[in-house]
Amino acid sequence: MRQHRYSFLIRPLQIILDYLLIVAVLYFTPEKEFINPFFVAYILVFWMISSYFTGYYKVYRFTRFLRLLTLIVRHFFVFALGFFAFFSVFKEGVVVNGQFITIVGIFIGIIFSKLLSFFLLRYYRDLGNNYRKVVILGDDDSTRRIKNLFRNQKNLGYKYLGFFTDKKQARKLGTIRSSFGFIVENQVDEVYCSLKELDNKILKEITLFANTHHINLKLIPDSNKLYSKNRNIEYYDDTLVVLNVKKLPFEFPENLFIKRCLDIVFSLLVCIFILSWLVPILWVLVRLESKGPLIFKQQREGLNGNQFVCYKFRSMKLNKLSDKVHATANDSRVTKIGGVLRKTSMDELPQFFNVLRGDMSIVGPRPHLQSLSIEYQKDVDNYLKRHVVKPGITGLAQVSGYRGEIKKKSDIKNRVRLDIFYIENWSFLLDIKIILMTVLNVFKGEEKAY
Repeated sequence: MRQHRYSFLIRPLQIILDYLLIVAVLYFTPEKEFINPFFVAYILVFWMISSYFTGYYKVYRFTRFLRLLTLIVRHFFVFALGFFAFFSVFKEGVVVNGQFITIVGIFIGIIFSKLLSFFLLRYYRDLGNNYRKVVILGDDDSTRRIKNLFRNQKNLGYKYLGFFTDKKQARKLGTIRSSFGFIVENQVDEVYCSLKELDNKILKEITLFANTHHINLKLIPDSNKLYSKNRNIEYYDDTLVVLNVKKLPFEFPENLFIKRCLDIVFSLLVCIFILSWLVPILWVLVRLESKGPLIFKQQREGLNGNQFVCYKFRSMKLNKLSDKVHATANDSRVTKIGGVLRKTSMDELPQFFNVLRGDMSIVGPRPHLQSLSIEYQKDVDNYLKRHVVKPGITGLAQVSGYRGEIKKKSDIKNRVRLDIFYIENWSFLLDIKIILMTVLNVFKGEEKAY
């Protein structure tokens, strides 16, 4: 039997299929005097934006049919408003035929596709495919109910392996703490925890374990427990409630897609309108002052700790310490033109090529040398969390004043703290804000830019 290996492709394929259906309906519309590239682009972009805000594609294996219908109605209400708004704004005063036929055609095609994929997936999972391995920690009425749900509703695609509890039970797999080894050995995908049986101490251990091993953690609440802001409620049937520990923003493919689009568009603009004329000018200025290449290359740590070649405009004389020691105030290695480049952060501009290559992002934790990274790991808890995203040309820590030389432990601790805050609270608007703050700091000048 095949596991959920390709589950991450389900949502992108559904989006592509919906786009193809929309284009097909527009192509076969009988009266299509309003069909043009601008209208098609508008419809496709609005479809994606509206689906993001209505949660149209947030359909999971436990999603109920009634919930699916609610998503469809809500999304098409918003989409219909955007569809007819096009004619109000761009075709005002013009009689446009075929609007109603087009929107109905899109509606019917998409609904048929949505329902078909929903029931086909359930049938496919009912045959034992695309399953997720699950275990339960704890034994009470709520865990027994969800255990029965996994056993009786095979079409949800859950493979129940057993439960762990510290109570004396004949059929248990072991104690709560013994579950950790079992979960890793059997590649368990989701862990369901009873909040009634587990205390806060063991729950923190389980949460840390789940985050470290990229395991989905679900909490089965006790009615006397308060819900936390980092958990949201999921209904597996009419009465069974499960608390889902919310994922980080970058665990959602759509957020990665949005961030990558921003990276590509912004980087291309910088390369075309700034670097295209700046590079030859700097090549002359840098070479006049000191021998050596214009571009300085250095190994840095990137996504998941992997090494990549980071590009910068060379701001120092050639020296043997460039890969070991950061620049300090009044550093004799820094050239005159290099001092200007570093003060204005222009030396970082070649990293937009790193962004286009996919090694970096415009916004993210700054990449460190491996030697310094090993040193920082000893002093800072959760330092390695920075590696779950691509490093950035700029970041929240940098615009908050924590950039440049690390003089004391609190400098790197505050930098990591802000990096982790960024990772856990990312949004498109936060990236835009950091970019704007970076541009303002370039003109304003920064005290630690040396």
